[in-house]
Amino acid sequence: MAFKKVLKSLSLKKPPVCTAVIVAAGTSQRCKGEDKLFYLINDKPVLAYTISAFQNSSLIREIIVVAREEQYNDIGELCLKYGFKKVTKIMKGGPERSESVINGVFAVSRKAQLIAIHDGARPCIEADTIEKTIMAAAKYHAAAPAVEVIPTIKRIESSIITETIDRESLVEIQTPQVFRTELIKAALTNAVKKSITITDDCMAVEVLGFNVHVVEGSRSNIKITETDDLFIAESILSRRKK
Repeated sequence: MAFKKVLKSLSLKKPPVCTAVIVAAGTSQRCKGEDKLFYLINDKPVLAYTISAFQNSSLIREIIVVAREEQYNDIGELCLKYGFKKVTKIMKGGPERSESVINGVFAVSRKAQLIAIHDGARPCIEADTIEKTIMAAAKYHAAAPAVEVIPTIKRIESSIITETIDRESLVEIQTPQVFRTELIKAALTNAVKKSITITDDCMAVEVLGFNVHVVEGSRSNIKITETDDLFIAESILSRRKK
């Protein structure tokens, strides 16, 4: 990315200080007992691919990993093995994703102007997506990558189709979702205080009445949820290695 040109267009003299919060506290319940974050692809754990993308980004100053306590030692060893020097803290995850995110967000450096929140189970994220989302958030305060919805979407009730949803304005939101630090802290605090169920971090910001700018994502930026997703990610990452 031509940073000088982008910075000039955003009226910024230097890149924003951005911390990545990688949420890796899930229990892999839908992966049939397989810990998806430590599944080996070309002898490298899924989580290592995820962290590598942010470690290698010039726009990321710091990385916070949020995990289950029983993962601490494994993640610490992983960081040492792969030289993830930007990882400054491993924070305890909560029973719900929103709690895990809050624990990570409130652990970032005081210097962080932006926070990029990313799913640990998205190992195929690429530098271009990270960087353009960060730069969009620097301009618009909140940004997320997205791809168009291709399949036909139906609404059903009692196993009967009741409506075909217009895909024209539908997108699938991905991560990293990037926000001004003070905005995402306020948004998450508000959601917890009012017991608002949020399905992603953008929603917490939307509830406060702020707009989230969308940038073009990538179809390869899949989230590993089920066992079959591991094999798809393996195919994507193996092709890149070649």
